[in-house]
Amino acid sequence: MQDRIHCFDRWMVVRFPEPYRCTSWAVVNGGISVADRVAWLFLDPDEIQYCHDVPAWFRNRMAAAGLAGAVGLLTSRRLHQFVESGSDECGCHVVATVGLSNALAVGDPTVAAPAQAAGTINILCTLSTPLTPEAALEALAIASEARTAAMRDAQVPSIVSGQPATGTGTDCIVIAHPIQGPATPYCGKHTELGHRIGAHVRDAVATGIRDWLREMGR
Repeated sequence: MQDRIHCFDRWMVVRFPEPYRCTSWAVVNGGISVADRVAWLFLDPDEIQYCHDVPAWFRNRMAAAGLAGAVGLLTSRRLHQFVESGSDECGCHVVATVGLSNALAVGDPTVAAPAQAAGTINILCTLSTPLTPEAALEALAIASEARTAAMRDAQVPSIVSGQPATGTGTDCIVIAHPIQGPATPYCGKHTELGHRIGAHVRDAVATGIRDWLREMGR
């Protein structure tokens, strides 16, 4: 697996040793795609507030940085502030950026994102095992559930309802895995892989929440 993290300018790039299949709802190259990198852009305050076509703007920024083929994520987190959990040895490595200024509870009334750049939780979960499409979707669900569990543990209130937040309004999760080799058909909570995804995503998000709350003086 051996993904590498490289920070430069306002970018953070996680590079895979070869093209991996990525399942996500990322701003750029989301859906089911093949990429050798995932790239975060750390936004300046209000940078996209008046942007009418964020995906097009972001694609141009990525192309200018030589990252056109990457899966692209946006964050307003403090520059190059990220957390990790897991390792190559255990077959699951998680990289996350965690900001909570846009914390919401699932089912909250619809509201616009804050005028300032919205805080968000972006998660990359890199696996050493190829997955079937069904297993990749299951991995996405496990990672989402783990994110929500970490949020509920922290009891961060929604900025809209005041209820315990389950995430933010702009979260994104990427599941990345090799393409070649026998594909694992399942990774739910009864499997070892599902256990690792859940444990490491929950750990990374919990650490990121603690870091953010400390920085905010909460």
